[in-house]
Amino acid sequence: MEKFPTTNKKLIVWVNLMAKLCSPVRIVWINGSEEQKQLLENESVASGELIRLNQDKLPGCFLHRTAHDDVSRTEHLTFICTKKKRDAGPNNNWMSPAAAYRKAKTIFLNAMADRTMYVIPFSMGPVGSPFSKIGVELTDSRYVVLNMLIMTRCGQDVLKQLEAQPLQAGAGFTKCLHSKAKLDINKRMILHFPEDNTIWSVNSGYGGNVLLGKKCLSLRIASFVAKKEKWMAEHMLIMGIEEPNGHVEYVAAAFPSACGKTNLAMLVPPEGLKIKGYRIWTVGDDISWMRVDSDGSLWAINPETGFFGVAPGTNLKSNPNMMETIKKNTIYTNVLLKQDFTVWWEGADGEVPSEGIDWKGNPWKPNTLDAGGKVIKGAHANARFTAPIVNCPSASFRLEQHHGVPISAIIFGGRREHVAPLVYESFNWQHGIFVAATMGSELTAAQVGKLGQVRRDPMAMLPFCGYNMADYFKHWLNMGKLMVKPPKIFHVNWFRTDDSGGFLWPGFCENLRILEWILDRCNNKVTAVTTPIGYIPKPSDIDMTGITLSDGVLEKLLKVDKEEWLGELKGIRKFFADFKKDLPKELMGEYDALMERLKKYE
Repeated sequence: MEKFPTTNKKLIVWVNLMAKLCSPVRIVWINGSEEQKQLLENESVASGELIRLNQDKLPGCFLHRTAHDDVSRTEHLTFICTKKKRDAGPNNNWMSPAAAYRKAKTIFLNAMADRTMYVIPFSMGPVGSPFSKIGVELTDSRYVVLNMLIMTRCGQDVLKQLEAQPLQAGAGFTKCLHSKAKLDINKRMILHFPEDNTIWSVNSGYGGNVLLGKKCLSLRIASFVAKKEKWMAEHMLIMGIEEPNGHVEYVAAAFPSACGKTNLAMLVPPEGLKIKGYRIWTVGDDISWMRVDSDGSLWAINPETGFFGVAPGTNLKSNPNMMETIKKNTIYTNVLLKQDFTVWWEGADGEVPSEGIDWKGNPWKPNTLDAGGKVIKGAHANARFTAPIVNCPSASFRLEQHHGVPISAIIFGGRREHVAPLVYESFNWQHGIFVAATMGSELTAAQVGKLGQVRRDPMAMLPFCGYNMADYFKHWLNMGKLMVKPPKIFHVNWFRTDDSGGFLWPGFCENLRILEWILDRCNNKVTAVTTPIGYIPKPSDIDMTGITLSDGVLEKLLKVDKEEWLGELKGIRKFFADFKKDLPKELMGEYDALMERLKKYE
């Protein structure tokens, strides 16, 4: 038996068992040291797994390219493996644990025969915090190791913490096994075993499928554990808004993809509000773990230490703080390599390069067409960067705060051309859950499906909830009962359009004006207008200093159209039908109440 740097017997037995299955030539334990990290970087460059970028312009940065058919999360190959199919729910692909283990073992068998197995002990959340959970990922990918070192707290400190906690009945750490195997899409599987606290991923090298602390543990497994332990694992940003007197209030917010979640998490105050002296603190842009404290209020941490962001469209206008963040110690994936060994993507600042090497590794020039007549893009549409959160100019000083931050408001939002106003507040916690459970986005040209079709994405958790979503709604309802003062719940929509399809609201940094109204409502500083869907602002209560909208535009942004909402209810009823008798009766009660309010509305 190989000598392991831990006394945790359950961990040693499991690592040996998985090594016997995968047959690696050696086992390397990740200790979190800078020396080991640099060794892995050098090995990755030598093997061609990474390309070292221009170290004068992008110090500590590298480029990685995935297989051409391995560029995003493969949701149809992602399974929740529970003994009962009902426990996975209509929102998940299901496979029985016995069948999943059996099928996956044949793929994992000898998959690391000519490779090293890396053992990554990692903590989601500050090491030792009551919020935090420990995982151990076994992988044959140096790319995975280097990304996990950015995204999580890794190494010897985590092992010490694990040894300090006696393990009962196999609990204590999430068992994560990954192998690139042959990167065969036909044998790709991302398997979650919530009842075993286990994740297996094979035949993928893309971050969302293989950084198993990310969506796999932080949301799918954590949401299952959170229900059992009475806390919440959510697909939410956390940001602080500091007033000139130094008082900081924190909000959590959930948006489906392409709705500007990361941009909001680190926005820069607009010129018109700078006189008020606001400062934004970024706690996280993707994951929020929330617990009810002894004072009966909701507190949250970001369990991650990095950003795994989409590159295309990121620029100085959309997100200046992110552009600063990714200047050093960043791993870029599937972007264009420029001649000077810097990188570029569609929507980046500056001139389009005259040539380069595209994300597939081929010579590239702008406006070159493929055989089908489509423009060949330099970067993949889902090209990524992995960057440390400490690089971010707006990174919160409370990132390592074991206690987390108090949440004043929870904000939901989607991309809707009509129907949803710019902002509205729910009547109460239960009504807020109805608002969140029915939120959706209209499909854009970049997404698969009919343009403009509404895709429901409750709490932006549809792809990430690790169990039956009807039970998830019940869990939200129950969590409200544990709070003395639950956060107020709001819905925003930055994407309302005029008759010609142009956006009515300027968005980006100007969204702080809406956050200001939200916090004013939380602190009872302003009243609001009661409508059938919730409370909306009086136009005079939104500070428009330094910005001019055409006459009547703000009123149009806040309009609640009776006929549009009655049409919306038809879509909601159809969506609720998927959950059959499992849907909490409280949500159908909110549906009926909204219908009645709309009928009486003039």
